[in-house]
Amino acid sequence: MFKSMRLMKAAKQPFANMLRDPSSKYKPFKGVSLPNRTWPNKSITKAPRWLSTDLRDGNQALPDPMSIPEKKEYFHKLLELGFKEIEVSFPSASQTDFDFTRYAVENAPADVSIQVLTQSREPLIRRTVESVKGAKKATIHTYLATSDVFRDVVFNMSKEDAIAKAIETTKLVRSLTKDDPNMQETEWTFEFSPECFSDTPTEFAVEICEAVKKAWEPTVENPIIFNLPATVEVASPNIYADQIEYFCNEISEREKVCVSVHPHNDRGCGVAAAELGVMAGADRVEGCLFGNGERTGNVDLITVALNMYTQGISPNLDFSDIESLIDVSERCNKIQVHPRAPYSGSLVVCAFSGSHQDAIKKGFNKAEKRLAQGDTKWAIPYLPLDPKDIGRSYEAVIRVNSQSGKGGAAWVILRSLGLDMPRPLQVDFSSIVQTEADKVGRELKTEEIIQLFKKQYLDSEESSVVKLVDYDVSKNKDNETGRILNAEISIDGVNSNVSGKGNGPISAFVDAISSRFNTHFEVVNYVEHSLGSGSQVKAATYIELSYINDKGTKVKQWGCGIRSDVSEASMQAIVSIVNTLIETKQISA
Repeated sequence: MFKSMRLMKAAKQPFANMLRDPSSKYKPFKGVSLPNRTWPNKSITKAPRWLSTDLRDGNQALPDPMSIPEKKEYFHKLLELGFKEIEVSFPSASQTDFDFTRYAVENAPADVSIQVLTQSREPLIRRTVESVKGAKKATIHTYLATSDVFRDVVFNMSKEDAIAKAIETTKLVRSLTKDDPNMQETEWTFEFSPECFSDTPTEFAVEICEAVKKAWEPTVENPIIFNLPATVEVASPNIYADQIEYFCNEISEREKVCVSVHPHNDRGCGVAAAELGVMAGADRVEGCLFGNGERTGNVDLITVALNMYTQGISPNLDFSDIESLIDVSERCNKIQVHPRAPYSGSLVVCAFSGSHQDAIKKGFNKAEKRLAQGDTKWAIPYLPLDPKDIGRSYEAVIRVNSQSGKGGAAWVILRSLGLDMPRPLQVDFSSIVQTEADKVGRELKTEEIIQLFKKQYLDSEESSVVKLVDYDVSKNKDNETGRILNAEISIDGVNSNVSGKGNGPISAFVDAISSRFNTHFEVVNYVEHSLGSGSQVKAATYIELSYINDKGTKVKQWGCGIRSDVSEASMQAIVSIVNTLIETKQISA
């Protein structure tokens, strides 16, 4: 049956494979009774302890497990991120695992605990303890399946047998570690996992952990770790939270116990289970970066940590350079980080939708004003996290395709050229960008958008037909408020003089250009702003001219000019319009 699953053909009839009544095959999971639960009214106010099991749980689930050099690189990356507890191996499994454990022991900082996993078998336990001998801090992690299915079906063990085995294992580990006079240089911690905790009667999980605790005799200073895994996620995260709160309430000497959660993601709720578990009383979270691990993966520690970060809680982990972390993970794990992975994915801070882009652009504009007034709080639509906090640029936030609106292209031009286009120009440019995106059938790159803008609105000194060579403005003797402009322009390399009158340099130049090209131009829109600061400041002007085309229709065209002088920048914008009209054969040179 299971071998043929991959070969099953697509269903031709509705419900050919799925059951119309799944209750005939599946039953709902029944959680622990906890009518007075308190976790829904709590919130996370501080970061838990973190354990990375990338080198253990994560590595065992890889199609191509990491080599020793890759493990070493990953180990040092985890240290760089700030992890203080790292599960590095199953050292009794192979000489390779044992040797890497020795490397981790010899290279771990004094405040980092090296954790190793072992089955509850004496030869394996002895080999495991030997692997971390001499460590400054070490955690021996043992586990025993406690769910009814595993005890009855897989191991044929009664509850009493399971408790006896757990006690025996704990006492052996104790005798080889904290009770051994020759092992006192190491600060030993013991971790016990009732495997498949989420599918175990919670009362029995408490019972077996009480027996283990009594055998280990933890202290407040060095508590025992009870890791409560959702080895397979079988229910919604609120049920898992009930189980965690029940355990925390019922276990004795709670101050001597570190409750750890270890969610998997079979139902897609690993992050929620971890967060609700912490709300329910858990002190520690085990997982992997980017959600690596068996089947659908362990909980993604990056997501949990940055969720806290965006609530103003320091996770005590440093993801300032997420790109380098992605690079190490993809190279060592040989699995790509999904582009939609929370926080880490290449597309998570990207907006293609026009309305989203417009909201983000407006959000940044207001944020700059708030920052000038001393308000540093982050409040940008669609961006719960400042991309710069994880080493990403704002240029990656807005990307443009045929679905994008005016805000997307305007954002690119603002961030790339510093040009803050007026709204009517944004609308005009957006139609040009969308036409090009439809034409090429893909997202437009930043440089492509910049070139579209320059071609349409900004003059190119080298290739332009019409160029402004020089100009002079004087008062109109016949009109006290009027001005007369005399300019020298080049048309296809031939210089000629033009002149015009107006109430200022811009209107006078429009008059001169109208006469030269036998087209009546009128200024419809004029906007300017400074570009840069200090002695390097320039003026950016945006001008929209209207004219009557050869069909008798009134049409409009935008141009942009950038110069040190505002008047010259305005004239360059007008020259840009003329060149565009000549290139599109709307007027003749």
